[in-house]
Amino acid sequence: MKRRLRILLSRFTLVALTIIALFLAGFLVVAGAFYLLKLILEAVFASGAEWIDLIFRAVGWIVVVATAIHIINRNMMPEAKVLWLLCIVAFNAFGVAIYAVFSYNRPSRRQRKKFLLLKEEAHKFTRPTLSQEELVSGMGRWAAVSRALYTKNEHAVVYRGTDTTYYPTGEDFFRHFLFDLQRAKKYIFLEYFIIEYGVMWGAVLDILKAKAAEGVEVRVLYDDIGSMGYVRAGYYKYLRKQGIKCYKFNPFVPVVSNFHNNRDHRKIAVIDGQVAYTGGINLADEYINVKQPYGNWKDTAVRLEGEGAKSLLFMFLRFWDLCSGETEDFSRFLPEESGVQGEGFVQPYSDGPIPLYGRHLGEDLYINILSVAEKYVWIMTPYLILDYRMREALVSAAARGVDVRIVVPHIPDKKTAFALTRSNYMALIKGGVKIYEYLPGFVHAKSFLSDDVASVVGTINLDYRSLMHHYENAVFMYRTAANTELKADYEATFKKCALQTEEDAKKSVVWRWTCEILKAFAPLF
Repeated sequence: MKRRLRILLSRFTLVALTIIALFLAGFLVVAGAFYLLKLILEAVFASGAEWIDLIFRAVGWIVVVATAIHIINRNMMPEAKVLWLLCIVAFNAFGVAIYAVFSYNRPSRRQRKKFLLLKEEAHKFTRPTLSQEELVSGMGRWAAVSRALYTKNEHAVVYRGTDTTYYPTGEDFFRHFLFDLQRAKKYIFLEYFIIEYGVMWGAVLDILKAKAAEGVEVRVLYDDIGSMGYVRAGYYKYLRKQGIKCYKFNPFVPVVSNFHNNRDHRKIAVIDGQVAYTGGINLADEYINVKQPYGNWKDTAVRLEGEGAKSLLFMFLRFWDLCSGETEDFSRFLPEESGVQGEGFVQPYSDGPIPLYGRHLGEDLYINILSVAEKYVWIMTPYLILDYRMREALVSAAARGVDVRIVVPHIPDKKTAFALTRSNYMALIKGGVKIYEYLPGFVHAKSFLSDDVASVVGTINLDYRSLMHHYENAVFMYRTAANTELKADYEATFKKCALQTEEDAKKSVVWRWTCEILKAFAPLF
């Protein structure tokens, strides 16, 4: 009872109710204005009430049909088109209003303008250091995958001279992360979707306070809605009082707008420009299994030391200036030459909404990996909510004889998302894709590994929200030390999983129909 009351009174619930109330209020104002205009016209033209009514009905139908034609011709996922067409067919004018407010995945005008300015500043320091000939010579057929990523995001530069270390659990990551934080001499930059009061954040915060007192520059970015309910609304003010510079990304304001959909789902830590971390791990206790609401929490991270760390540095600085309104000289944060040699190539990259990043980089990279793979593609993801392109890429790779395996949770954190994940099992299994459920608990890791040589570790889930709406980041790696460690982790993880069969995927008739209905609304999840 107390837990339910806490949920009902939480800031998240209040925000959701505020959005609904504002939307309904806006719709009622518009509808009321039209109705008032109709009454005025009927009063003026008393004898023509019938034709006035017909005109208003005709206008309403013209708007609905015009919106439907617009949706059909719009450049968006077929699944999203079906959803919005169903919406306007079911709710007519009300559906058009919902579509107009919530269908456009556009950051705010201020964000777009500032983002372009910062893009130019970062571009001074993120120019290719390797020629195409060097990439083709060093990466073979995988050079085309790397080139496509750079073409879509010119800040996704390929680096050599980078040591990579892979952490198969949050506990492994946490131990090394604290050690690196304690060694910071110049600055610590942290950007996370979630920070939460607890053991993990408490230990990190103690170090940040101590470092700030020593004169180390400490900056923290966290997502407002992502951390909602985990820290109080004004927590950034408390951090500032501790000598820590802090901003909330995209703070929630009670205005009906789809830009609230564009969350900062990235996880970035940069220490002195020499060391950087990314992966699926947020700064909260379930990520290190201090608490286990969904069984054992399986999460991963990668550490870059050397040249590749600079790319994550510039990612952070761009978002910091986006939030602060500043336009800094990025050059003052550049580290000295590290002398690190490292193995292979690393290509950190960021992804986000279409107006800022063009096509969906994360999904395109995943599809390119599936297209180039010859032996296997192994995947870990907490959610398997696929569009047609991704589903076909997975099945097509399996049809070519590629060993495609996907590890997903057995214990879900979100029941609806889990139902949608399982709704994809049958088509994938019939297509030759192997699905493994992680029996000890919940998988939050986001990684791809192919043919022992190519991998991706980062923040991007296989769901619509990560691939289409959120700001994300990851690292594409070729022949790095981390790849060997990642493969060992996959092999150990498979032993803790149950391979799903067609019988497992069938379930009951009610279950299948429920999943079919949920699939229609999958772009919302």
